[in-house]
Amino acid sequence: MIKTKKRKILLLPGDGIGPEVVAEARKIIEWLNKKKSLDFQIDEDLVGGASYQKHKNPITDEVFYKALESEAIILGAVGGPKWDNLEFSKKPERALLKLRKELKLFANLRPAICFKQLVEASSLKPEIVSGLDIMIVRELTGGIYFGEPRGIKPIENGERRGTNTHTYTSNEIIRVAKVAFELAQKRNKKVTSCEKSNVMESGVLWREEVQKIKDKDYPNIELNHMLADNCAMQLLRNPKQFDVIVTDNLFGDMLSDEAAMLTGSIGLLPSASLGAKDKNGKMRSMYEPIHGAASDIAGKSVANPIAAILSFSMALRYSLDLDKEADNLDQAVQKVLDDGLRTKDILSKGKKEVSTSQMGDAIISKLK
Repeated sequence: MIKTKKRKILLLPGDGIGPEVVAEARKIIEWLNKKKSLDFQIDEDLVGGASYQKHKNPITDEVFYKALESEAIILGAVGGPKWDNLEFSKKPERALLKLRKELKLFANLRPAICFKQLVEASSLKPEIVSGLDIMIVRELTGGIYFGEPRGIKPIENGERRGTNTHTYTSNEIIRVAKVAFELAQKRNKKVTSCEKSNVMESGVLWREEVQKIKDKDYPNIELNHMLADNCAMQLLRNPKQFDVIVTDNLFGDMLSDEAAMLTGSIGLLPSASLGAKDKNGKMRSMYEPIHGAASDIAGKSVANPIAAILSFSMALRYSLDLDKEADNLDQAVQKVLDDGLRTKDILSKGKKEVSTSQMGDAIISKLK
């Protein structure tokens, strides 16, 4: 096979179980380099608490510039109890917010898929979650997490006031809605847009702009508007009514976590954070498992690496234009689950427990 030009992939393992699961994704990348002559250029560096421990900063300028120059970033997890008392600007999570904001990664894709082999791991009845396949598109760089003014200030009588501002512009809404509609075109042509237009003006704007772009550019897509709290209820009552859900930063944070738990284990689910495409069709992007740092199990070789591996699969599909390789990797994961191999978080009676690295090796053995 003819060698392709080198494409830079930046690995940021981070904290807790991050280094363990990213190590398994790295093994997949190295396998592709060796077996498929894809010649990815891998770089690895510190982020989050690990960066703070060495540099007193959750992300250094050097690492940020590496991120700017990479075609895809694979991040493990950031945070942990040991950094809970740091000032806000130094917390490990600030690295994530900086990467999302400065790289303009405005669209977060969070699939919630219930693997057929793991239906029994869900806390819901099998008939409710079997065959579940939802894509949640969360706006990632606007809303209450980034709005100004914000902060905590003293007021009269010795009290304090905490302020955060929930704000959106038309453009911020339109661009993430387009991502959702484009995904729906390749799926079941159905989008549910969620907000709180009954009590929030930003929700009214959200509903109006999503409807306008649908009417203008996507007449063949079925669009439903739903209040975010009702969506939370419907995800538990009848989740298979949804295909693509598009929502803002705050509600997307909550709804995507809820949808993830429908599947039985957040250790299985990846995510993608995407920016706008440039004139050459390239975009900045970051991929990460949706689970946290899980410091309580770090170093015990029990973490599930599947979410990190499937995050790299999303990178192959959305950033590197390697759909065939992504399909190959997805199928390898399915085959390993078919064989009954399980990490501790998804272990059930009659299945074989394997370590983090054993799961990674098993997936590699199924690649073709």
